[in-house]
Amino acid sequence: MHYIDLHCDTIMQCYFDNKSLRENDLNIDLTRSKEAGLMAQCMAIFIPTNDSAAHYKVTQTPGDYFESCLAKYKRELSLNADLIAPALLPQDIERNFAEGKMSSILTVEDGVIIDGKLARLDELYGLGVRLITLTWNYENCIGFPQSPDPGLMALGLKPFGIEAIRRMNELGIIVDVSHLSEGGFHDVAKHVTKPFIASHSCCRTFCGATRNLTDSQLSILGDRGGVCGINFAPYFLVKDSMHTTIESIVSHMRHIRTKAGLEAVAFGSDFDGFSGEAEFGGCEGMPKIIEALSNFFSPRELEMICYKNALRVFKDNF
Repeated sequence: MHYIDLHCDTIMQCYFDNKSLRENDLNIDLTRSKEAGLMAQCMAIFIPTNDSAAHYKVTQTPGDYFESCLAKYKRELSLNADLIAPALLPQDIERNFAEGKMSSILTVEDGVIIDGKLARLDELYGLGVRLITLTWNYENCIGFPQSPDPGLMALGLKPFGIEAIRRMNELGIIVDVSHLSEGGFHDVAKHVTKPFIASHSCCRTFCGATRNLTDSQLSILGDRGGVCGINFAPYFLVKDSMHTTIESIVSHMRHIRTKAGLEAVAFGSDFDGFSGEAEFGGCEGMPKIIEALSNFFSPRELEMICYKNALRVFKDNF
């Protein structure tokens, strides 16, 4: 069974540690991904700011850092053109697959990169970006992140944020609400004209982390034609856990089906972006997860979860 993964931070790790995308000791490399059945991987360029910038010792501006990381991304794709090719349109994914290649979809994690300028969205689209996670853990020009503080959690998009998501819809850049405040989530649902996604999120019913989506949010996401890519981070699957189990992933995905519908279930591993260990290792363990899902989903349903749901959202947006 082939699959699409809506979020990973592998390019960032390759950039910081000067690792090869083809073979490495990270959660994802191209050799193992090919063997596991990867059809398309959303490759995020995460933008470190504030505490995260200090952690990664990033002193560049968000724009300059993005350009540096983008250069690494392009270089790795060029070096590994026999295995993977960029996808700017859904047809590219299908063509690459027919040619025996995986696809890479360039994404950005944290709309801080937009810097309050709509023209910046046009520039990012021209560079190949097809999805933007609106916020990370800090306020930016678009809006506010999730928070355990109810007052902060209720904050919505800023006026520029509403303009930004409308322009994203016009261009063909997917709006991603992972990390966003609940108020921002509801503003997105109100103002978007195309399906939006939570690229790497879990269910708050099973784990109370405020990064996770409530049943109400899942229902809205499903009603809007969006998808939720399940996050493999252990502490978003089970409270205070540092060990990811296949059972916990399957439980969250079954719950998403119940609350948002089968069409909303997808993978968003967050590989190379979380702490802790997984019982299945990295991308090489994806077949084990899919096998476990087969106990609860029919072959047709598995196809939808593994790649057809994500591919539909791409087609509805790009």
